[in-house]
Amino acid sequence: MSTSTAPDTGTPRMTGKQKATLVVLLGAQFMFAIDFSILTVALPKIGDDLGFSIDNLQWVVTSFALMAAGFMLLFGRIGDTFGRKKLFLFGMALLTVSSAVGGFAESPEVMLVARAAQGLATAIVTPSGLALITTSFEEGPLRNKALGLNGALLSLGFASGAVLGGVLTDLLSWRWDFFINVPIGALLFLGGIAFIRESRSDIRPKLDVPGAVTVTLGLLAFTFGVTGGERDGWAAPQTWGALLFAAVMFVAFYIIELKTPEPLAPVRILHANTVKWGNLGGLTTFSMESALSFLLTLYMQQVLGLTPFQTGLMFGFLGLGAFLGGTVAPKIIGRTGTKGALVLGLLIQAVMTGVLFWLGDAMAVSIVAILATTFIGGFGHVLAIVAYTVTATSGVADHEQGLVTGLATMTQQIGFTIGIPIMSAVAATQYGPLTEGVASVAGVLKGTTFGMLVDGLVVLAVALLILVFLRTVGGATTSAAQQPEKQPAVN
Repeated sequence: MSTSTAPDTGTPRMTGKQKATLVVLLGAQFMFAIDFSILTVALPKIGDDLGFSIDNLQWVVTSFALMAAGFMLLFGRIGDTFGRKKLFLFGMALLTVSSAVGGFAESPEVMLVARAAQGLATAIVTPSGLALITTSFEEGPLRNKALGLNGALLSLGFASGAVLGGVLTDLLSWRWDFFINVPIGALLFLGGIAFIRESRSDIRPKLDVPGAVTVTLGLLAFTFGVTGGERDGWAAPQTWGALLFAAVMFVAFYIIELKTPEPLAPVRILHANTVKWGNLGGLTTFSMESALSFLLTLYMQQVLGLTPFQTGLMFGFLGLGAFLGGTVAPKIIGRTGTKGALVLGLLIQAVMTGVLFWLGDAMAVSIVAILATTFIGGFGHVLAIVAYTVTATSGVADHEQGLVTGLATMTQQIGFTIGIPIMSAVAATQYGPLTEGVASVAGVLKGTTFGMLVDGLVVLAVALLILVFLRTVGGATTSAAQQPEKQPAVN
């Protein structure tokens, strides 16, 4: 797609068609990010209305994330083969219908089916949408700007989902958390027909269904095992049995990817330095930020006594910081390179998360501390997102964009899937004795702040690993798979 050039500076500008395309694609990405978190503050009311037990309520969130993570790579490759626009439109239609079904749900079974379908729609649209962005803009300032906006809107959507969910749940009903998708999804579907041009790879590989099935089963078993460890104990047969099965599935996935002629995740791509370390940074920032949101929700509602609506509003500052981080991230990348921006973003997120260990039960002081740290931490979080996305998708041919973008977005969804159950289990070790399954206020305070400390330390450790092992050439991140004579993708 052609671009225009600013007459005075020679800086490339987006054409009107590119702007319209970007609005549709970013609108879809924003919508899916909201869908992940919009039900968080509404879960107790959903449980009461539909008859979920407290142990099973988390599956309203987890069923969405599992389907999104498990099939992301497969649909990225399907889009490469059959057309990314076709996949985008099919996914938007599925999201619109499944949202209507979820809004009318009267049983846990229907609710979980609707949420799983929403997750499947995410797996269909997200890699296709991101690949359409990268193939609509050549590598350089315009693509970096588009990816920066994409990263900002992803985290802004995640944070805004909690705010919007609180407003809709308190003023109307949790059912409107679903119904709001219907008109927006229909508009984006029509916008996709009008403005998006078809994009596909000239090479049409076979689809790796066994790989997609084994990675999905592995994620499902891993999540079940981690949540079971918190609920039933780590020595319980169902806990270690699920974790063992998950390990077997992940090993099987790796072996399949080694041997299949057209794997979802070729070893050449997975072993590329930028892809490997960039996706580790992405996995860490997404998993630990989603876990932080969960821990802060528990802390604000059960220690400070805030309502769901007030809790959602508190996350608005995280969203503001996230949006600011996304808008200035391309400039920071231009000055520091992707490695410098990725490390800086992770360090900011680590420090702002770790200092929350010192939160207490004083309302005024705690609220100020949360607003300040989540704003700054949200900035660092999205800076890391943009840097990891640019790192993991630069220097790759158009016919492989569906693969690398699918891998990057699968990393995001896996992070969302595993972060909450892992850090929930960490926090549970400090809750102390439970009374009818409920921890004391002091126990919740101790557990959530301990979880935040561990969360920050994990991010810090990964930032240091990336600082040491991510290779750069001439100040710009480069992949081991690139030829030495190629120009670095990002300066």
